[in-house]
Amino acid sequence: QVQVVESGGGLVQPGGSLRLSCTASGVIFSINAMYWYRQASGKQRDLVAQITMGGGTNYADSVKGRFTISRDNAKNTVYLQMNSLKPEDTAVYYCKVRSRRDYWGQGTQVTVSS
Repeated sequence: QVQVVESGGGLVQPGGSLRLSCTASGVIFSINAMYWYRQASGKQRDLVAQITMGGGTNYADSVKGRFTISRDNAKNTVYLQMNSLKPEDTAVYYCKVRSRRDYWGQGTQVTVSS
């Protein structure tokens, strides 16, 4: 059984920072890549950033230069450092782990508001 657990969400003022974490545990075979998605209320779930186990990264245009994805392979953990946050970054952030299949976490709420 594989579990994917996100943490680090919360309420932050515009211009502030948050760091999200996501850890995969359980019987999991080699991880190919890890992803962060987000879903704002009433909208579709969109890709924010991805990282391969080799370290290759990709970002949505809306977060380039503000968000940084990184990973600790030994801990099956991926991070999302979010700086210069904007109200439009408000969403539930989900982690996805790609192994032999995709595994999703339950999400963590990020709210950017003054």
